[in-house]
Amino acid sequence: MSSAEALKSAGMPAILQHLERQPRARLIALSCAFLALVGAVDYLTGFNISFSAFYLLGIGLATWLVGRLFGLAMAALSIVTSAIGDWAAGAHYPTVLIPVWNWLILATVYALAVWLVGHLRAAQQELEHKVERRTAALTREIAERERLETEILEISEREQRRIGHDLHDGLCQHLTATAMAAQVVAQRLAAQSRPESANAAELVRLIEDGIAMTRDIAHGIAPLEMEAAGLVIALRALADSVARMFKVACRVDCDVPPPAVDGAAATHLYRIAQEAVNNALRHGKPGQIVLSLSGAGDRAALTIEDDGAGLPDDWQSSRGLGTRIMAHRANLLGGALSIEPNPTGGTWVRCSFPPPQGEACAQASEASVPC
Repeated sequence: MSSAEALKSAGMPAILQHLERQPRARLIALSCAFLALVGAVDYLTGFNISFSAFYLLGIGLATWLVGRLFGLAMAALSIVTSAIGDWAAGAHYPTVLIPVWNWLILATVYALAVWLVGHLRAAQQELEHKVERRTAALTREIAERERLETEILEISEREQRRIGHDLHDGLCQHLTATAMAAQVVAQRLAAQSRPESANAAELVRLIEDGIAMTRDIAHGIAPLEMEAAGLVIALRALADSVARMFKVACRVDCDVPPPAVDGAAATHLYRIAQEAVNNALRHGKPGQIVLSLSGAGDRAALTIEDDGAGLPDDWQSSRGLGTRIMAHRANLLGGALSIEPNPTGGTWVRCSFPPPQGEACAQASEASVPC
């Protein structure tokens, strides 16, 4: 329903809404038929009973539905119809000035009613147009904001991939060469039975630890080129990294085969899982984190649950940028993000989304591997 229709629904009877949707010719015919009906009843009831209010109702509706000129025409026809009905019913006046005066009074009242209803209708239409314009502007603004958010995410992904590749292909290779050189030095010192050989061996170990840490960081920043299989592998790598670096039990559970996802969806899902895990580690101090990937029918879901401290009391009013980005990624997937307290303790994060359709779904299914 448009904003204009919502405005009408809020303040106008349903029958008037129905009449406004009718063709102009039909509205004119209905107005004339209503006037004829009122005139007939006015004639049958005699000239002693006034039907001016009923004529006025028809004039107001005609003005509202068709326009001011037609309203004035209906006012003139109403006066003529009323005069003819009274004359046919046997009305007699001592002087002609009496009916003329009555007709002038009716003409003034009807003209005033047409003027008021016409202005009210014009104000209502102007309000509808303003609402429609502002709604259109707001829609464009929201679309532009979503476009910018999506573009920022894409730029962020590209920069993360670039940094990850630089770390993996640049710094890791440099550290590997340094470790090899240090290994040569350690071997020479050991061959000479020098006491410094132990220090050199420790230096090699530290460099190798640095290489492993750098690779973990690189894989976290720029995971594998992901499809259905790549997503499962990347989630496993994330779980292994969490278990190794933070000493927290972390595992991946998924259906066999996992639900089909394309490359873009896999990247968004991995980032959602990554942010949810980081939030759990930062705020919840969990002992266990479980990442689940499941799918049935036309819906699939990624769930991250932990047994940590859970959500604070004001978590709904204090959502940070990371949570909003997670929700935006879920929206890009055509899905929804929900964050709730875990019934068994901790936090429960779920992103439900529709699997890809058509060719994308077939390609993603071909890439699926058992968990």
